Amino acid sequence: MKTHLSIHAFKPKNKTIVTIGTFDGVHLGHQKILEQIISAAKSSDSESLVLTFFPHPRMVLQEGSEMKQLNTLNEKISLLENLGIDNLVVHPFDKDFSRMTAEEFVKEVLVDTFHLKKIIIGYDHRFGRNRTADINDLKTFGETYGFEVEQITVKQINEVSISSTKIRTALAEGNIERANEYLGYPYSLTGLVTKGQQLGRTIGYPTANITLEEDYKLIPQNGVYVAQCVLNGQTVFGMMNIGHRPTVNGTNQTIEIHFFDFNEDIYGQKITVSLLKRLRNEEKFPSLDSLKEQLNTDKTNAKSFIATLK
Repeated sequence: MKTHLSIHAFKPKNKTIVTIGTFDGVHLGHQKILEQIISAAKSSDSESLVLTFFPHPRMVLQEGSEMKQLNTLNEKISLLENLGIDNLVVHPFDKDFSRMTAEEFVKEVLVDTFHLKKIIIGYDHRFGRNRTADINDLKTFGETYGFEVEQITVKQINEVSISSTKIRTALAEGNIERANEYLGYPYSLTGLVTKGQQLGRTIGYPTANITLEEDYKLIPQNGVYVAQCVLNGQTVFGMMNIGHRPTVNGTNQTIEIHFFDFNEDIYGQKITVSLLKRLRNEEKFPSLDSLKEQLNTDKTNAKSFIATLK
């Protein structure tokens, strides 16, 4: 897949089959739609192209929006590449771009720049200044400028919407297994390994603190999770705590992971940790000894779950 960081950076060699959207999560519902794009491109000797925007339009147009997303931009790029899309155009979204009229967008972007052969889009897609144009306008433009318009079914659009809602709800509830089921892959967090207070070392559970690379990434509900990571080329399991560490009177939310059977120095590395199962809520214990006792139980439960994966 070729990634282009603006509309104008894309120089097509062939006609394109295009879809447009945020595709947050690139979940199973999205994947069905994207498979249509790929199939249509292959059958018509064209290139598949996904147009998306960064930052999310809502974050630009709705001041003060603190919208959290299922994917960082880098995660989304990786997921789309794995699906087999030919081209991804990530266009910087700003207020100037939002003021393009629908016809300017169609003529200047889709026709003149993308060499559009067909666009596959949802019935509810709106575009142009103030989002005034819809799929019927797009079909009219198609007749004028010579491209096809294929409508994604209402059923598929509803599946995408329901899936996104269910994923967000599941993550808010800490139901990581349900979220992963709808995503079609394990939900993950990526960040730099940084040093914390190193209190875990004193009770035999040293942890790596993870500082997320993007503040708009949706963090699942606080609690203890079974997690998986590839470190220095090997798959390593562990248990992750998301929360405020009430036993030691913590105030800020932290993400820290204790890896099983791994003792190498990874401070300063950027790692991606996949969440597989939630073990329990975060709790405040009366002492570090009682916390250690609970961590021993967590470790036993985590390893029992991991054994089922092999």
